[in-house]
Amino acid sequence: MSIHQSAIVAPGAKLGRDVTIGPYAVVDAEASLGDGVVLGPGAIVTGRTTIGAGSQLFAGVVVGGPPQDISYRGEPVSVSIGERNILREHVTVHAGTPRGRAHTAIGDDCYLMAGVHVGHDCIVGNKVILSNNVLLAGHATVGDHVLIGGGAAIVQRVRIGAHAFISGLSGVTKDVVPYAYVIGHRGRVDKLNLVGLKRRGFKRETIRTLLDAYAILFEGDALYRDRLARLRAEMGDDPHVATILKFIDDAPGRPLLQPLSHRLRENLNDLLEAGV
Repeated sequence: MSIHQSAIVAPGAKLGRDVTIGPYAVVDAEASLGDGVVLGPGAIVTGRTTIGAGSQLFAGVVVGGPPQDISYRGEPVSVSIGERNILREHVTVHAGTPRGRAHTAIGDDCYLMAGVHVGHDCIVGNKVILSNNVLLAGHATVGDHVLIGGGAAIVQRVRIGAHAFISGLSGVTKDVVPYAYVIGHRGRVDKLNLVGLKRRGFKRETIRTLLDAYAILFEGDALYRDRLARLRAEMGDDPHVATILKFIDDAPGRPLLQPLSHRLRENLNDLLEAGV
């Protein structure tokens, strides 16, 4: 264990083995650091916060601060950060609110680049990458393997499905189904996240199945409820399509981010012609 002489570790803080705490870092009394956690200069872990083994918090990171919610009155709320995460300079992660989950959570193996903000009551999955200055408003949910580009902003309570990609500077105001590729200042579904799926080893047959599922869900003149029913009837047994359907069923009535209809069809055709 290595604790710089200028660091402040409050009595009661729980420190695992081989923890490193840098100059002027602060660990409050109710905080818990797992084995091998590294706090850089000036990093602050406050409140009821747990940091999992092997995670690294770089200079100026603040985790566990009270929520930016005017109704908050000091109630017991918390933050948990899983194992092997990297939080770069000046990342902020705020605790939950009593009206929400009362908890903010980040999974394992995530990379949060400089300036990222994770608001109160957010849930971030595993192996998520949030690029510089990404903003997650309160109650947002981000699924596993999501990548969000620099400067993107996710509105309160929006859900981002697993394996989705959000382009830099996009503003996302509605839920994003799993596997989607979102672009634009006011984000719109552009196509399937083809590059991300290939990098993660998705087979060609699986990708083609997802392309067909997207065409049913987003294209055609039928009402949305009828397209959803068709997708469920024709392809609901496929496990990856079932992931999309579960995402929708978990929050019935939530609005989904839609494509520009001609744009999605063009991209689907391009992908199919390219031999995917």
